[in-house]
Amino acid sequence: MTTTTCYSVRILSAFNTFQTTFSSAATRLSSVGARKQLKPPSASVSSNEIEVLQKGIAELYDESSGLWEDIWGEHMHHGFYDPDSSVSISDHRLAQIRMVEESLAFAYGSEPAKIPKKIVDVGCGIGGSSRYLARKYGAQCQGITLSPVQAQRAQALAAGQGLSDKVSFQVGDALNQPFPDGEFDLIWSMESGEHMPNKEKFVSELARVAAPGATIILVTWCHRILSPSEESLRPDEKKLLDRICDAYYLPAWCSASDYVKLMESLSLEDIKTADWSENVAPFWPAVIESALTWKGFTSLLRSGWKTIRGALVMPLMIEGYKKDLIKFSIITCRKPA
Repeated sequence: MTTTTCYSVRILSAFNTFQTTFSSAATRLSSVGARKQLKPPSASVSSNEIEVLQKGIAELYDESSGLWEDIWGEHMHHGFYDPDSSVSISDHRLAQIRMVEESLAFAYGSEPAKIPKKIVDVGCGIGGSSRYLARKYGAQCQGITLSPVQAQRAQALAAGQGLSDKVSFQVGDALNQPFPDGEFDLIWSMESGEHMPNKEKFVSELARVAAPGATIILVTWCHRILSPSEESLRPDEKKLLDRICDAYYLPAWCSASDYVKLMESLSLEDIKTADWSENVAPFWPAVIESALTWKGFTSLLRSGWKTIRGALVMPLMIEGYKKDLIKFSIITCRKPA
């Protein structure tokens, strides 16, 4: 049994106590997830469905972002770890920074051929990546999020760090970005793609705002790649993802290969992808462990129902990774010069 597996078993055992406290809520959530059948990525999504989904996403992050920042800091994404590494809670914020650096290295190699000067952060959270990239490259960075609370907090953090002249944040829709064509030479999307109800439109918008020669970096949750004989995921796999989707306001999932096909259809170049699932394995057990501290538990109780039900399905994320159903993927490409 690996170090990470032992760690996961210990944390999941402790988390049973937390789930018992909210057993009736967990049962209700499970039944909702079981009833809900999400549409496949190719299915059309009505404007009303998108509106309802985006409202839920905004409210979830309005409610939960303060709790996350208080415990985990300004980066609202997975950390990057060496496989089977032994880590403590104090290591995780460094691992989140490493995720940013590993993503850049995957896209650019050792250094970008041309230092990006204008960056967009699509699904910026409270602006951790935006501020990091602005400092690293001396770039101007604009972030968009559906959450007014996040946009306001991101701007306040930028002011506190002396970056008001480098970064700005606004409420904006990734499916209809408030920017002109060809505006940015680095398009950054760290764990927001899973929220997008129209993946084709999402990728199209990433490409539209990219300047000629710009790099697109997309890091997102995916499902496993289907075998040639499969037309869809198995019913038990769909059921598991449905339960996660209901709590985190996620539409239909897709695979990394689906993203590659979308990028190819837009004539994007140098398309690369990798599965980093092993490199993020310690993350969800650590999030659960933070929820089991007194500070985490009491903050969770105060945060609201949307955050609580998100916490209740955290073990399902671990289950999805262990079953090789959920994949943590990076997909990068370049717009033709």
